[in-house]
Amino acid sequence: MARIVNLNHVRKARDKAAREAQAAANRTAHGRTKAEKAADSAARARRAQQLDGARRED
Repeated sequence: MARIVNLNHVRKARDKAAREAQAAANRTAHGRTKAEKAADSAARARRAQQLDGARRED
């Protein structure tokens, strides 16, 4: 016989897992020092500048 599943429990468990994943992402994004954020910003700027410098003019 098939196992009976309460769909409310499944939905709540899925939503809880999604919230926990979002919280983990927020902790990594916002739980950093000012120096780490500045270093990431500088790295993004360098990558953008390098990409723009490699573009060909048409």
